[in-house]
Amino acid sequence: MPQADTAKRFDALRRWVAESHSLPVDAFDLQLAAGDASFRRYFRLALPDGTTRMLMDAPPDQEDSRPFVEIARRWRAGGLPVPALHAVDLDAGFLELDDLGDTPLQNCFADDHHAATLDWHDRALDMIHELQNRAGPHDLPPYDATLLGRELALFPDWCLREWLGMPELPPGWSALRDALIASALAQPVVTVHRDFDAMNLMVHGERLYLIDFQDAVAGPISYDPISLLRGRYCRFPPERFAAWVEAFRQRAVADGRLPHAISAEAFLHQAQAMAAQRALKVLGIFCRLTLRDGREGYLQRLPHFLCHLEESLAGLPGHEAFHGWLIATFRPALEARLVAEGIESGARP
Repeated sequence: MPQADTAKRFDALRRWVAESHSLPVDAFDLQLAAGDASFRRYFRLALPDGTTRMLMDAPPDQEDSRPFVEIARRWRAGGLPVPALHAVDLDAGFLELDDLGDTPLQNCFADDHHAATLDWHDRALDMIHELQNRAGPHDLPPYDATLLGRELALFPDWCLREWLGMPELPPGWSALRDALIASALAQPVVTVHRDFDAMNLMVHGERLYLIDFQDAVAGPISYDPISLLRGRYCRFPPERFAAWVEAFRQRAVADGRLPHAISAEAFLHQAQAMAAQRALKVLGIFCRLTLRDGREGYLQRLPHFLCHLEESLAGLPGHEAFHGWLIATFRPALEARLVAEGIESGARP
């Protein structure tokens, strides 16, 4: 957004707060708190009585805040830990929310093997169970074959063609694409946050809260667990990943979200396929954010998700051609391009 437009929206936001709270425009403090990968910005509001709130500025011509508002109200009514809405103006694109502080979950992690890191992941997985049990998938858009395919297309379109200049589809791509979509559609349908990564979980008063849930869909039961376990901040050994997936399966079977007939091996295969789909999507999205939207800091994360992708494919027999291309062709090309960009990632297989 041009600087002049940004200033105009900030002034409009300040006037909106003043009117909402019946205060003069200079009677409160308003400071930029954060931005994200969309056009949304967040400001911390400090009121004269010491109360603080978080304000979302979501330009309505670029961001539709209606899904966020509708989901927040439904989930909060269902007892889920989401921020309360104190004021909403969808026409202006302004929302006033609970202030959940400045501690996203990743700030609580030590190294990948530290007991505190593992414990926080256990607690986050508990929240996924709570989400799936308390929030029905009705009224959410379907995570269907069209959406899954569109997400997968981000990898050849943006990562290969636009960023790496590799116009040809990789060997085995069509078969892999079809298999990943089929695996996702074979799973029970639940409420899916769709970006259940540590950055979208806030730690406030030692409790976890959900944020950035506006893209929630009705989709595969394994999607949110793998978003967490193969997310931005940690890489866990295969045996640790498999143990978490199996514990999730057992609990989901016990409360009826998964059929008793699904074996540990079958569910782990579905989780690996879901993780591969998400890693491919993320590789494409991060390149698109860089090239189309001019965002910084995303290319550095590509090797991390490439490692996730390689680990996921290692658990999916039948896709050796694509897996071999990934190691022999794609990884060297990606690393060479990062060097040319002056970026060091440090992520290795």
